[in-house]
Amino acid sequence: MTSNDIKFSRIRSTIQTAFYRNNVVKINSIKEAYKLAKDSPGTIVTDMSVYKPEELGLDTETKVLLFNDGLVTGRCAAARKIIGEAGIDTEKYAGIVREAVYNTRYKTMYYAQVYIGLDKDFMVKAHLLIPQGHENILYNWMLNFQIITDSYKKMYKASKVFPNEGDIYIFGDPDWQHEEHPLGLTLFDPENNCAALLGMRYFGEFKKGTLTLGWGTANRNGYAACHGGQKKYTLSNGKSFVVGVFGLSGSGKSTLTHEKHNGKYDIAVLHDDAFIISTENGSSVALEPSYFDKTQDYPADSPDNKYLLTAQNCGAMINEEGKCILVTEDIRNGNGRAIKSKLWAPNRVNKFKEPVNAIIWLMKDPTLPPVLKINNPELATVMGATLATKRTTAERLAKGVDMDALVIEPYANPFRTYPLSHDYKKYKELFTKRNVECYIFNTGFFMDKKISKEVTIQSLEKIVEGSAQFKQWGSFSDIEILEIEGFMPNMNDKKYIHELLEGIAYRIAFIESRNVEKEGRDKLPEEAADALKKLMKEIKKCNIVFEVA
Repeated sequence: MTSNDIKFSRIRSTIQTAFYRNNVVKINSIKEAYKLAKDSPGTIVTDMSVYKPEELGLDTETKVLLFNDGLVTGRCAAARKIIGEAGIDTEKYAGIVREAVYNTRYKTMYYAQVYIGLDKDFMVKAHLLIPQGHENILYNWMLNFQIITDSYKKMYKASKVFPNEGDIYIFGDPDWQHEEHPLGLTLFDPENNCAALLGMRYFGEFKKGTLTLGWGTANRNGYAACHGGQKKYTLSNGKSFVVGVFGLSGSGKSTLTHEKHNGKYDIAVLHDDAFIISTENGSSVALEPSYFDKTQDYPADSPDNKYLLTAQNCGAMINEEGKCILVTEDIRNGNGRAIKSKLWAPNRVNKFKEPVNAIIWLMKDPTLPPVLKINNPELATVMGATLATKRTTAERLAKGVDMDALVIEPYANPFRTYPLSHDYKKYKELFTKRNVECYIFNTGFFMDKKISKEVTIQSLEKIVEGSAQFKQWGSFSDIEILEIEGFMPNMNDKKYIHELLEGIAYRIAFIESRNVEKEGRDKLPEEAADALKKLMKEIKKCNIVFEVA
């Protein structure tokens, strides 16, 4: 072992060393974590029983636990700092982490381990250290990822070894405060697979913080990191069709991933939030077994509630039978959440050996019709890099940020810690070398008309069955449209053309801004902007006269 070893970076050494202090208590099972969470002050032990708890490593009498945060009920992008990015002072943040660790010396610290990745093609061990008083975060973290069982120990031992990669280490202190970081601090040292999550009580920060490092590891080792859902359709003729849908919370990725299509197909689900695709052979691996879902979609009488394990930031009530149950609607606050068991989807698998056939970018851009097909690899890739959507209640926004403004989130993944060009290259390889099809689904409004879930699902079914009749869209040489009654763009409408141009100009401006922001860390190849500029020229061929503001 040398000083260049991953375990000897300054911040990683500080974080990893904290796990070995004499105030650390190791949690060796999910049963231990449940008992700690159940007895933690403020926990509500409902009268809702966990379904088939023994299959999850839990005791027979395990109940659904509810724990509520205070003001903050969403993730905070403004708190993220990434070592290696421009303007991030490594020495300064190394000192902050040392002080944060030191200040937990009088606290009992709990230490848990899980696996990220559910197949021997890709598995990474992750370690979490968190203070007493935050047992529900600990329990939720172990439920969300793969607990260490005998069978998974064997799989991990037989799994692919990635040279120069260390385990993931995460130090958390939700009680931490710092005048320079009033929103908290989520500090990532991605090259060294470690993070400090400070001043963060919302569980989503720990889930996505862990995935951030898992995705980074995958990126360095031949995989495209995917914040989305993926499913496989087996048709009556025996052929399979694997499709991935990519979008932020509220875009419909979970809905589309778990849609059963009235039993018309034999469906297998990989996951609805976190997976990776091999650029070598197109296979895919799920990173976590459970589901972290919004509860507002599941009223009290929903059969899906049978599979709840825990809930966060929800109401509770005593029903007519005198039982304590959840109030799942977002009444107490926005973004009520729950962890659902892997048993919820009986058609779950952990790997698709079959290569992915199609990628769908889910957007909420009012200038785009419901379904488009992109036939040029560079354009397909750059449209993913400029995925346009709206903010959701899953996020804690800094003061002054417009919730309704159209925003760009490349590949629907705000958790990237490496240069954007890495994702661009990976997805372009899928579109070129693996001939993956690319579609754009608008799941919001087309101009002022809402696109229904039924329209989206019917369109997806036609694509899967191979019956979708795509036609060239306007003067675009590389884009085809699925004609849907009531949603046909009027290419002779001056107002519409103007707004369409503005939408593409907005994307070009975003791509060009990457050349200077963060000292060009996220700069993309010139072909990315060129593909969008080509669209601008093609729009201007429309047979109308208009002015560009």
